Amino acid sequence: MNTVVAGITYRALLGRRRIILLALLPVALIGLAVLLLLVDSGDQRSAMLLMEKFAIGTMLPLLGLIAGTGVIAPEIDDGTIIHLMSKPISRPVIAQTKFLVAASLIALFAAIPTYVSAWLLVGHEDGIALGFAVGALVAGIAYAAIFLLLGVVTRHAVTIGIIYALVWESLIGGFVQGARKFSVQQWAESIADQISTSPFLTADVTLGFAVPALIIVTVVGVFWTSRRLRVFSLTGDE
Repeated sequence: MNTVVAGITYRALLGRRRIILLALLPVALIGLAVLLLLVDSGDQRSAMLLMEKFAIGTMLPLLGLIAGTGVIAPEIDDGTIIHLMSKPISRPVIAQTKFLVAASLIALFAAIPTYVSAWLLVGHEDGIALGFAVGALVAGIAYAAIFLLLGVVTRHAVTIGIIYALVWESLIGGFVQGARKFSVQQWAESIADQISTSPFLTADVTLGFAVPALIIVTVVGVFWTSRRLRVFSLTGDE
């Protein structure tokens, strides 16, 4: 990890409107948890629905999109990536640093709020809060790698990412049985199910498939991003 590249990336990302988007989603999640408590719905079933449908099903992929594309796509669009790549810093180090920045933002804005919202509803009961927090963290890291790669592959990363998150992950991956095996959300729920003992959570994907899939997607995403940066011309053309 290059601290200079990391510092530039943090300042650029957190100083833009993306910080508002990053904060809005976790605030909404915690707000919904508080609302459920106020209407006396602080039970496992309510917590599970909130975690599955909003935390993992909506917030996580969108945060992954914002963080993953936000650490590199804007620099490609405005040309500042050219200045960065003209420095004596290897392209793999740039890619890895960008990935680690995105992953750290996922931990801060996704995993921690997921834990807090679940804890507000059910405390430490049946490991629900811990399970979904770990699932959100691991799956969020995979999302960061996917959307980081998307940011260097196309200038329409945000549009394609939204289609992927809403159509494949939420629609197809959530309702088509065969597609669930290839959904990052389902892998997150598999991790949560392994940690939690709640009877309301049953994963559709085995842990033996989910863990290797998460590792492969993450490693391939970062590696491929490095390869794309290697052939990125200093004129700004790919």
